[in-house]
Amino acid sequence: MSCMCFVLKSILLAAMHTCAVFEELASVRPVSFNGQGEMDPEISLLFQSSSPAGIPEAQVRAEVSPVYDQRPLPGDRAQIETAWLSRLQRNPWLFDGPKFRLHSIELHGGVLTFRLGLTCYKDFVGTNLAEAAGQLQQRGRDDWGNSQAYLAEPLGVGAMVRTADNQFVFLRRSLRVGEAPGKIDVPGGHPEPEAVAGDASSEGPLRHHDLPGELVVKELFLSVLREIQDEVNLPLATLSSPVLLGIARNETSAGRSSAEFYVRCTLTSEQVKHNYAIGGPEAQESTSIIFVSRADVLSMEQSGELWKELCPSAKGAVKLYTAVMGGCQ
Repeated sequence: MSCMCFVLKSILLAAMHTCAVFEELASVRPVSFNGQGEMDPEISLLFQSSSPAGIPEAQVRAEVSPVYDQRPLPGDRAQIETAWLSRLQRNPWLFDGPKFRLHSIELHGGVLTFRLGLTCYKDFVGTNLAEAAGQLQQRGRDDWGNSQAYLAEPLGVGAMVRTADNQFVFLRRSLRVGEAPGKIDVPGGHPEPEAVAGDASSEGPLRHHDLPGELVVKELFLSVLREIQDEVNLPLATLSSPVLLGIARNETSAGRSSAEFYVRCTLTSEQVKHNYAIGGPEAQESTSIIFVSRADVLSMEQSGELWKELCPSAKGAVKLYTAVMGGCQ
């Protein structure tokens, strides 16, 4: 079937199914399988675009409210501080900062809405990455019917970057990074609340009402371009407007979610390699760049070897690209 047929089919399906609400992230995880038909325990997919063209910025909305924050748990601040100090001893270059917390999403009339609270990287380390994360999830199920209620759940972003000669960009992560050291990843990071708040961020703690939804959406899409620019050293003028493929979950960090995008680059892989060698603002986060052909990306999960080296966020990005755009050229 051609891509146009897929698009028309998606439009018809959207008209038939006008509203889908994912209230509890823990309860809407479609199962992800590897090429041998077995479940890959490291990832699951929360949401994927029904259109092979992906979801553009114009079809995304955001709501930021304290209602969507992490539920407080008696004694959890002391545990979070202990976990953070322990992590800092091993990785002294880590730093804390505010992040958006993904509470839920809603698809209505072809528009996808992110329901976001506020959290921080310290809380992520002290909940999602904590040894007691499984216990926190069980407590969330017992108390709220939601395994993620007591977790920080900072929203990440990642990108499947395709070069002019149809190669996809992957990076070997440095051994100094806080998560998945030495693994292969796609360019990515986080949307930053401080980038949305502007001057308000210097006037004290961030407040939810300082973060209007339309600016949050802009930051969500801009942040992935910024990460590509900083990690791969690619000029923004060479990158297309991102389209959202979907949302993947990292089950090795208690189901932390990442919005995965597709971005075209007007440079060839050789030109990208040259820019990467010069180095960008976040060059220290990776040690080498890897190019994978589209055909090998689509068969990566089945072949198994490179798939085993991917960190969970990269697995989610590849899985979503294959599911959403695998049928197109």
